[in-house]
Amino acid sequence: MAEEKEIGKITHFYGQISVGIIELTDEIKLGDTVHIKGHTTDFTQTVDSMQIEHKNIEQAKPGDCIGMKVAQKVHPGDKVYKVIS
Repeated sequence: MAEEKEIGKITHFYGQISVGIIELTDEIKLGDTVHIKGHTTDFTQTVDSMQIEHKNIEQAKPGDCIGMKVAQKVHPGDKVYKVIS
């Protein structure tokens, strides 16, 4: 089984564009696999689109708040984990 490291949490979800806002406590980059888990949320996806202030970025660092395209609905408070293979 793959190891996971908590890298942040969801603070907001924009349903009409399927974007979750993540407050980061660790770095993340395009191509990383993330696992988003909460009371009713539990899915894994590859990071293929991230933005800060509506600008596309390839990586983000701790303290950044990023917008990420998500495959399913997420909820404020959901934890975001990076899957380490």
